[in-house]
Amino acid sequence: MEAASVTPLPLSRWLDTLGAWTLGIVWLAPLLYAIWTAFHPAEFSTRFELFAPLTLDNFRAAWEAAPFPRYFLNTSVLVAVILAGQLVLGTLAAYAFARFEFPGRDLVFALVLIQLMIMPDMMIVANYRTIHSLGLVDTVSAMALPYIASAFGIFLLRQTFKTIPRELEEAARIEGCGTLGVLWRVYVPLAKPTYLAYALVSVSHHWNNFLWPLIATNTVNTRPITVGLAVFAGTDQGIDWAIITAATLLTSAPLLVAFLLFQRQFVQSFLRAGIR
Repeated sequence: MEAASVTPLPLSRWLDTLGAWTLGIVWLAPLLYAIWTAFHPAEFSTRFELFAPLTLDNFRAAWEAAPFPRYFLNTSVLVAVILAGQLVLGTLAAYAFARFEFPGRDLVFALVLIQLMIMPDMMIVANYRTIHSLGLVDTVSAMALPYIASAFGIFLLRQTFKTIPRELEEAARIEGCGTLGVLWRVYVPLAKPTYLAYALVSVSHHWNNFLWPLIATNTVNTRPITVGLAVFAGTDQGIDWAIITAATLLTSAPLLVAFLLFQRQFVQSFLRAGIR
């Protein structure tokens, strides 16, 4: 028998593969450099030696040079407050837009979607004036309030709620559930994949947010990890790249670990949520 002929891949497939590898290397190169520099003495920051000695002194020095425990606490509280507010408000708004009929519903929903077209940086001055007038400057509330209502979260949950059969809602009402009971016992459980996907996006975004927390905070007691790292790298350690990269890995480790542990659930949640 003659050997089966192998059809060569088209040029577009090769270009797609090359582009994917190139983007992967570009994304991975800084992370690999940070890992190498953080785990080796400072003299190996600019040169590669296969048998260079490993050390954890850079992490110890970074941890002792800045109040990173406080930064981690501030950031954890911040992302938790924002996520809780977004889930509560987003759930209620999405349910109203998906299942209730009221005058101007489509217009109000369109106004909500307009938020997706406005960059948050454009509202910094107006937000700061509001926060200042409320006397909330240099507080966790100041950093969280502009993000409590999320147009993306409302849109995502609305689309999910609209896919849930109305028969389930009617059955719950026959069993005696009120409006909030139907929402809690029918819609929320069936939308768990969407909640998981949105929670991962929200936490990762606000964990890495920098500009607004930089403007809204002034002291160590309220600074999140991104601002604390910038202050640490800019004034405390200068160009000691070994310690700076160690501090960077410390601050990004929670997100990296979470992504490695939940990447499958993350992708599946978006697919089940119906995101296109």
